Amino acid sequence: MTDVRWVALAEVARPHGVRGEVRVKMYNSDSELLPSLAEVLMRKQDGVERTIRLESVRGADEGYMLAKLEGVDDRDAADLLRGAQLCVRRDSFPPLEEGEFYACDVVGSRLHGPDGELGIVEDLTSYPTADVLVARLSGGTRCEIPLLDEYIDGIDADARQVRLKSAALDFVAASLPKSNHAD
Repeated sequence: MTDVRWVALAEVARPHGVRGEVRVKMYNSDSELLPSLAEVLMRKQDGVERTIRLESVRGADEGYMLAKLEGVDDRDAADLLRGAQLCVRRDSFPPLEEGEFYACDVVGSRLHGPDGELGIVEDLTSYPTADVLVARLSGGTRCEIPLLDEYIDGIDADARQVRLKSAALDFVAASLPKSNHAD
């Protein structure tokens, strides 16, 4: 039996209209994957999962799409899906160019500095000036590291490993709260 990894692509925000269409919030507003799929795995908030056919998917406001799911034919049925995640098989993602990665492949990666392991990547966040890795250091401290060449030595998504340069360690040290005790 093969291990299938499902990745959450969107979340049902609310019903749209009276014919069962739902408004979904895309986790990546640039993704064009959802409209290309025939079915998704729906993961409801209570943990129940089932595959469901997509009858149609169309654009809406920035970051949202409107979807018609098979068997969801009225507003009441659509309302019961609030908060449900629409998940896709990881192997259905389009191939990447050299040096690119998907966020879902980096979250959970081990974070390494020049002298060894430092912690775990918990998330990626985008700011207007840069994308950042959100990491939990081995001591429990949470920090953000900009995804810039001056800080990142390499990302190996297959090995689930992010290597930092010394400059990243200096950046992290400067951004952490200072200790209250005197030397």
